[in-house]
Amino acid sequence: MPQPVFKTDEPVILDGYQAVMKPSKFGYSLTALVGEDLVSQLEPDREESLKWAEGKLKNPKRSVLKPEPWEEVAEGKYKVKFSWQEDNRPPVVDTEGTVITDENLPIYGGSRCKLAFKQKPYILKDGITYGTSLKLIGVQLVALNTDAGVDGGDLSSADVADLFGTTTGFKAGAPNVTPTVSQVSDDDF
Repeated sequence: MPQPVFKTDEPVILDGYQAVMKPSKFGYSLTALVGEDLVSQLEPDREESLKWAEGKLKNPKRSVLKPEPWEEVAEGKYKVKFSWQEDNRPPVVDTEGTVITDENLPIYGGSRCKLAFKQKPYILKDGITYGTSLKLIGVQLVALNTDAGVDGGDLSSADVADLFGTTTGFKAGAPNVTPTVSQVSDDDF
């Protein structure tokens, strides 16, 4: 079953804690907010992937289907989560396609990036629990935020750079950090 590659055409905003360049005690992770247009592409692919998984279940009548790997957080906005280990780390490139290797680069929530990923079916070792997960293939960093702090597939760093092309924004050699203005109100005291 060939798995299509999904790509965010416009930069998405990272949400919450990120461990993209350096792992936390739980490993690498990335969480982003995507629009309904992307989820509407993922849903038919999930149905097809689940049909494949159902054919491999030990006892389909006792099977347990896990929820979608995305969660609606607001009208038309969905949170997607990715996690991976060191051996299948997705390449991270800047807007010119240069691979970013600095593991101390502060990619925090609020940063903007483009994502490429696949949706993959799975069956747990119990043989009855199944679902789909999202596997990050590559990340193009468009803008950093200073407020807060996968199956890599067959794509090389050069392939990920070609997948996204170039755009204006973050460059590994000359970061364009976007400062944010925090407002203090009387309620804060």
